[in-house]
Amino acid sequence: MSELLKNKYDFLMVFDITNGNPNGNPDDGGRPRIDPETSTGIVTDVCLKRKIRDYIEMRYEGKRGYDVYIKQGTPLNRSDKSAYDALKVEQNGGIATVKKNDPDVSLKVRDYMCGHYFDIRAFGAVMTTFVIDKLNCGQIKGPVQLSFAKSVDPIFPMDIAITRKAITKEDDAGRKNNEIGTKSIIPYGLFVAQGHISASLARKTGFNEDDLEVLWSAICNMMEEDHSASRAGMYMRKLIIFKHDSVWGNAPSYKLFDSIKIFKRDGVVAPRSFSDYEIHIPDEMPEGVMCECMD
Repeated sequence: MSELLKNKYDFLMVFDITNGNPNGNPDDGGRPRIDPETSTGIVTDVCLKRKIRDYIEMRYEGKRGYDVYIKQGTPLNRSDKSAYDALKVEQNGGIATVKKNDPDVSLKVRDYMCGHYFDIRAFGAVMTTFVIDKLNCGQIKGPVQLSFAKSVDPIFPMDIAITRKAITKEDDAGRKNNEIGTKSIIPYGLFVAQGHISASLARKTGFNEDDLEVLWSAICNMMEEDHSASRAGMYMRKLIIFKHDSVWGNAPSYKLFDSIKIFKRDGVVAPRSFSDYEIHIPDEMPEGVMCECMD
């Protein structure tokens, strides 16, 4: 059994995309998300967690304790029921009877869900089935929390016209040779997302040192397994980790994040590659904090 976390962590994820769409906005026809006041690009925390979940599901398929709770094709109620089946709730007269006879049933269900699903152990979850049954494990706050990613500089979405030689309808085949569509991209964007890991919350969900290594690996590699026509040029460039010497932390996270400086190189007006930027990490950290950079 791996040890539970003894240290608080803060981290920065630095990634970029070239000629692609990092996170389409369904309220805007799938175009790249953008802050309308500053033209800063946005990638939601949900999008980043989805990539982590997908990597875990592919990389650790079938490994005990690394199933994924929120995934395509599996209703949440079905996963919730697995806990009741394991605890033999139905055979013992239903949840009302079990609650009456076993005051620790909420804790047992919680431990089962955290133990079987990596994303619950890491990110937490709101499990409606258990809320309806008035179990105290229905809402679990996870130790790993992510922010929206924001672009370092303004982005400039473009709608590119594309043609398709295959015609959809038989009636159209005699009067045209192709069909026209659009593809929304940004020429380039460098994005930064903030993350936090609470050692105190990790003890409640069972998120341990092995899980931490899995998380770091997932963050570093998740975009390699997520390439598509709209994200072929999307890469994780750096993972900057701040490790505190204590459970509660040795410095405010904002001071650590603010110490990392990302700026355009001299003479660069319109960045088009990661090499157009410089990232400065200070040599000295606040007392009790160690910084590690993973490329």
